[in-house]
Amino acid sequence: MKAGFSAVTLAVALILSGCGGDDGGNLAAAAGNNSAPLPQIPAPNNGDWSQTVSQTEDGGFRIGNPEAPVKLVEYASLTCPHCARFSEEATAALRDNYVRSGQVSWEFRNFLLGAPDVALSVLARCQAPAAFFRTVEQIFEQQQEFVTGIDETEAQRISPLPPEQQIAPLARAMELDTFFARRGMPESRFNQCLADSRAVQQLTDMTNRAVNEFQVRGTPTFFINGERQDVSEWSALEPRLRAAIGG
Repeated sequence: MKAGFSAVTLAVALILSGCGGDDGGNLAAAAGNNSAPLPQIPAPNNGDWSQTVSQTEDGGFRIGNPEAPVKLVEYASLTCPHCARFSEEATAALRDNYVRSGQVSWEFRNFLLGAPDVALSVLARCQAPAAFFRTVEQIFEQQQEFVTGIDETEAQRISPLPPEQQIAPLARAMELDTFFARRGMPESRFNQCLADSRAVQQLTDMTNRAVNEFQVRGTPTFFINGERQDVSEWSALEPRLRAAIGG
């Protein structure tokens, strides 16, 4: 028998929001020509903007031209099915068309919805920046396996532990040790990442700031050049990126 994520909780200092942003922006999806070629901003030294990844001062990971005229920020939970659906629908086009053009940078900021998010997020971020977006994409691809993968016996064993002691056993119950080992993370590094209290605090602070300063109430939530977008699907977001670019 399997137990859902609700069987294991983490008492972090968060004002938790839900999974699933506003849908009202779908009406805007019909506007604009989303297939027209984009103006190109060449990367230095014949490089590729879609291979340019760095961590930002706000704690997110940004892919693309740091000076891109259009800056997309996504707040997302790694356990949110709406975020997984967005990843499936949007990642290839967003990376290969918009980010690669140099016109758009895409910053991903983790938003915690519970203890499993902490384990997934800490480990995804505990790698070289270049690996971050691909790892997130693969986590979303396997999200259902992680969501349903906690055995009830394990859940009952983990849930009485103090919050800070839940993260490592929860990660193993989700078989994240196997997932990250296949991506080159040795066990010593896996354990070190999960024990990093500063990384957990950074994620907590990022989520609290999203809620308190930017009024993020659900995931995914998007900002274009600092302006919050009332959409949660790629079909509605893409025309707004086009409009921001100017074509």
